[in-house]
Amino acid sequence: MNPTINNLISIIGVPLDLGADRRGVDMGPSAIRYAKVREKLQELGYDIDDRGDILPNRPDSCYVDGSKLKYLDEIERVNTELCQRVAEEMRKGRFPLVLGGDHSIAIGTMSGVLQHKKKLGVLWFDAHGDINTAETSPTGNIHGMPVAVSFGLGHERLTGVGGQDVKLDPHKFVMIGVRDLDRGEKVLLRELGVTVYTMHEVDILGMAKVMEEAIRIVSTGTEGVHVSFDMDVMDPIYAPGVGTPVLGGLTYRESHLAMELLSSANIVTSAEFVEVNTVLDNRNQTAKVAVALMGSLLGERVL
Repeated sequence: MNPTINNLISIIGVPLDLGADRRGVDMGPSAIRYAKVREKLQELGYDIDDRGDILPNRPDSCYVDGSKLKYLDEIERVNTELCQRVAEEMRKGRFPLVLGGDHSIAIGTMSGVLQHKKKLGVLWFDAHGDINTAETSPTGNIHGMPVAVSFGLGHERLTGVGGQDVKLDPHKFVMIGVRDLDRGEKVLLRELGVTVYTMHEVDILGMAKVMEEAIRIVSTGTEGVHVSFDMDVMDPIYAPGVGTPVLGGLTYRESHLAMELLSSANIVTSAEFVEVNTVLDNRNQTAKVAVALMGSLLGERVL
């Protein structure tokens, strides 16, 4: 166990697939639990309270109120409840560990954490930028929008989750492992000054240097750091069960090193692991990797 991280952990499952509009990722929380996440963390000395799942409904139509955003009503509802749940667990002095589900759930997770950590740093591990808005998105899938929403950009019903005035500072937000960006995302990332370590930078600098710089950025002048880990940041060789795989991602060891260095930095106050798609997985391999990474983030070492 990492003694500087709260030893009281609350697990919250969010089996939502509407943000990706592809079935399979809704079974992610169950797959992660089946991969023995509770047992893993208890072995490390943590007190685990599994708070169950926030259950989404599946609407008859994916479009509402003339918006091009798919399933806006239900995604807003689920994220509003998730925001409240995360805030409640933190109010009780517990570390929220959220299991997805697609990456649109980050809207609720981060807004919930922001209720307690007004100056929050975020480390975003993802093959994609997830910083589209309705105007730039080629699909209308909200799992490609949570970063924009966290900065107060996008549909008001999404930016309103947790309160319009509770938003992240783009200069305290770092992306790692990115290798697939839409044109509008590239423009917005430059305009906002978000630090992005693409796989190009990871290859040149090495993961240890990337994490050294990233940790400095997100921890300086902040009250805590949230880790959002999309399993598609890893190369599909190691994590085949994701909805939007992109070749050339992080290796198994690079991913563990990143989590180990974060654990050693003693800065993480909340985390989420998302986009485990069991339909596309091989013998629950991706969920097992997710659990192993959670172990490294929360203090597990070889010796």
